[in-house]
Amino acid sequence: MKVCVLLSGGMDSVTAFYEVLGTHEVVAALSFDYGAKHHSRELPFAKLHAERMGIHHEVIPLDFINRHFKSDLLQSGGEIPDGHYAEAAMMQTVVPFRNGIMLAIATGYAESREAEGLVIAAHSGDHAIYPDCREPFMTAMASAMGEGTYAKIQLLRPFIHLDKTEIARRGVTLGIDYTETWSCYKGRELHCGVCGTCVERREAFILAGLHDPTHYEQTPVLPLNPQPLSHAVSNL
Repeated sequence: MKVCVLLSGGMDSVTAFYEVLGTHEVVAALSFDYGAKHHSRELPFAKLHAERMGIHHEVIPLDFINRHFKSDLLQSGGEIPDGHYAEAAMMQTVVPFRNGIMLAIATGYAESREAEGLVIAAHSGDHAIYPDCREPFMTAMASAMGEGTYAKIQLLRPFIHLDKTEIARRGVTLGIDYTETWSCYKGRELHCGVCGTCVERREAFILAGLHDPTHYEQTPVLPLNPQPLSHAVSNL
């Protein structure tokens, strides 16, 4: 199947990119620049991996999001909070309907490239603070993509039954150098080690029993997962 891959430059999307190279014909890798604080660190890795594999890489600017949307993930927003990625404070980093917007644009792009599928690195560990990562949303979006295109574009989620720990293990078997990926939302010279995405990254390597090659500003004891909070938020 001819597919386009959503490639942000983060751990999950880079792993998904190499995963589908072995199973599908990748006609393009697609990134979005919507004004996140970490794009200057993350997007160059998307370009690096696509060009290394001889795949066309497209960056679509969505600067209206930074101007008009409310989120601390954006350059126009406040400070990125520290703590576990499932804490309520991390809701400050949610960009409203981000996946809906990106998937809609990517679907039109994929059909224009004569692709039949669109690959997203959504996984079973995507947490409850993100409404547009949940299964009901993804199922509905997949239906809309198929119904709204002549090509009946399929939404492919190769990691939907894996969590980030298992993705890290899969990436190592694929030979991925994870120093060539970016997670930290703060977007500084090094990963901070304490924001939600850094905590998630560190936790994945630890639980996978793998060496974490990432250089962090600091590596304090990881915060505990607030399970009761996660369950409460999932019901919102």
